[in-house]
Amino acid sequence: MSSDPWGRVDETGTVYVRTADGEQVVGSWQAGSPDEALAYFERKYEGLVVEIGLLERRVKTTDLSAKDAQIAIDHIREQVDAHHAVGDLDALKVRLDKLVETVEARREERKAQRAKQSDEARHSKEALVTEAEELAQSDQWRAAGERLRALVDTWKGLPRLDRKSDDELWHRFSHARSAFSKRRKAHFASLDAQREEARKTKEKLVAEAESLSGSTDWGPTAARYRELMADWKAAGRAQREHEDDLWNRFRGAQDVFFAARSSVFAERDAEQTENLKLKEELAEEAEKLLPVHDLKAARAAFRSINERWEAIGHVPRDARPKVEGRMHTVERALQESEDAEWRRTNPEARARAEGLTGQLQAAVDKLRGQIESARSSGNNARADKLQKELDGRQALLEQALKGLQEFGG
Repeated sequence: MSSDPWGRVDETGTVYVRTADGEQVVGSWQAGSPDEALAYFERKYEGLVVEIGLLERRVKTTDLSAKDAQIAIDHIREQVDAHHAVGDLDALKVRLDKLVETVEARREERKAQRAKQSDEARHSKEALVTEAEELAQSDQWRAAGERLRALVDTWKGLPRLDRKSDDELWHRFSHARSAFSKRRKAHFASLDAQREEARKTKEKLVAEAESLSGSTDWGPTAARYRELMADWKAAGRAQREHEDDLWNRFRGAQDVFFAARSSVFAERDAEQTENLKLKEELAEEAEKLLPVHDLKAARAAFRSINERWEAIGHVPRDARPKVEGRMHTVERALQESEDAEWRRTNPEARARAEGLTGQLQAAVDKLRGQIESARSSGNNARADKLQKELDGRQALLEQALKGLQEFGG
């Protein structure tokens, strides 16, 4: 029979848990030792502890609904009441009871919050109605119209009140919008004069756009076309029978200019493409210097290549990193060769390399002996563990030997 402070296993394999109401049967265990049985059901208990802890955090830190929280609590409580775990089950019940209290408190808090939100919604809608009724008398057609549309969006985002109150406020709100709309329509019926002014303005914009279409002053002219486009949009619409024709002339003048600019830029791109080809050839020439056999000659050759490289103009921006990267790779290889030459002729570095190699060889020999001893005594687990360590030391030794070869021995 085996036991711990919270449970025991009798000689028949039955597992019990101790509670305030006395011992309760947890289950039957026949697959292993009593200690294994207790450990298994203790892990079940730890699982419940973790589950309760997670639920406590969710209740405190998220917007988990009271209904969902209660369902989760009931689910855990069923597991606790089933006594299928070994541990302080009474303590878990206490935690669950406290969690229920917390959930109920949250429920009441949210109820009060909803009441507060409803009251706030009423005040907000009343304020929207008051503002809409003021805007209904405004002569600022665009600003007032945009503001009324924004008020509608705000209204839609607010919670509904009781039906009577909501309908009454909406009726006042809708009536204010309708009154504004009627006044605005009457106003825009007299806008013919403004449209004629817009036509004259756009005639001037078209004339300037056409005069600029042959310009080769690419930057300033492109900027001026952007300004003309902004002025065009700000001028408003001309009469329908003139608007499309004016726009086609205005857009056509821009197209002539930008097509010419694109042609010039294409020539520039072609020149940069040729530069790229030349630099790729130099990069290929530089790459033939590798691997380095004569460091001094390779350095001189690379300087010559680099001078020719600098004399070549720009290459396309998207191709620049790759071709420059090839040259940097060769330059790094030359630098590494210089570093290797320095290390090869450095007596202090050679001495450190020999010392490290000796230490690693001694460690490898010692591990081999320990492995043989472990296997002879039948301790294969230790032997396997030592073998993994040996593999690591062996790899380090091989690296150290390669490093030592750089010193010529």
